[in-house]
Amino acid sequence: MKIGKILLIAIIMMMATPKAWSVEYMREITVASDGSGDFKTITEALEAIRAYMDYRVTVHIKNGEYHEKLIIPSWLENVDFIGEDPEKTIITYNDYAKLDNMGTFRTYTMRVDGCNLLFKNLTIRNNAGRVGQAVALHTEGTNLKFENCRFLGDQDTLFLAGHDSELEFDNCYIEGTTDFIFGPATARFENCEIHSKADSYITAASTPENVEVGFVFKNCKLTAAPGVTKVYLGRPWRPYAYTAFIDCEMGSHIVPSGWDNWRNPENEKTARYFESNNKGPGASTNSRVPWLRSLPK
Repeated sequence: MKIGKILLIAIIMMMATPKAWSVEYMREITVASDGSGDFKTITEALEAIRAYMDYRVTVHIKNGEYHEKLIIPSWLENVDFIGEDPEKTIITYNDYAKLDNMGTFRTYTMRVDGCNLLFKNLTIRNNAGRVGQAVALHTEGTNLKFENCRFLGDQDTLFLAGHDSELEFDNCYIEGTTDFIFGPATARFENCEIHSKADSYITAASTPENVEVGFVFKNCKLTAAPGVTKVYLGRPWRPYAYTAFIDCEMGSHIVPSGWDNWRNPENEKTARYFESNNKGPGASTNSRVPWLRSLPK
C-alpha cells in the first residue's frame, strides 16, 4: 500500500512539472525573452544543463535585452552560448563598486566560472555609466572562447581572473575608459577593436611572476572616441604584468611613451611589456619608455 502511494505521488510530481523534466538533458536549448523558446531567461536555461557533461550543449539566445546578473557555475562545461545577432542579443546589468559598497569584484554583469565554454554573437554590457569600477565580464574559468562579441562599459570592463586561466577573444569589440582590460589571466585578443572612451589606460595586467604569458593583442585595432588624445597601452596592476601588442594598428591617441609605471619606479624592473611590428600614428617606439622589452622570438 505504501509503495503504491509513493508511486502515485511521483507520477503526480512529474505531471506537475513537465517542462523541467523534459529539458533536463536537452542538447539544444533556445532562450527567447518573448517566451517563444524553451526559457525566457538565460538564468533559467542554466538550470536545465547537466553538470560536468562529456557532450556539448548549445544554448541559442534569441535577439532581445536580457537584464540579468549571470553566473555561469564551475560545474558547467562543454557549452556553447550562441546569440542571434551581436548588436541585438544583449546581456546587461548596472552594478558598480560604490553601490552599497559592493566593491569592484561583485559588479559583474556576467561571471564565468565554468570551463571549455564558447560565447558567440553576444553583447555583454555594464551600463552603470562613469561611476567608477563597473565590470561587464568577469572570468574565473579556463579554456574560454569569445567570438564576435561586444563588451561595453567604462572603467574595468573586462576582469580576466584566474592565475591558470587561458582565454581567447576573436573578432570582438571591447570599449572602456580606465584599466578596462585587467587581471592575471593569460588571454589572446586577435582581430579585435579596442576602443578608448577617455584619456586613460587600456590594460592593467596583474600577471603572476611564474606565468609565462599574460595579455597578447594580435592584429588588433586601437581606436578612440572623439577628443580622446592621451591613452597609455597599459600600467602594471602588479609588478610582473605581461602585455604584448603584435601586428596591431594604433591610432594617434596612444601617447609616445606608450606605458606607465603606476607611480612606482620599482615596477619598471619587473613589468613585461612588448611591442612588435605595429603600425599607425601611435605605433612608433622611438619615444617609448626605456623599460619596454624586446619580444622574444
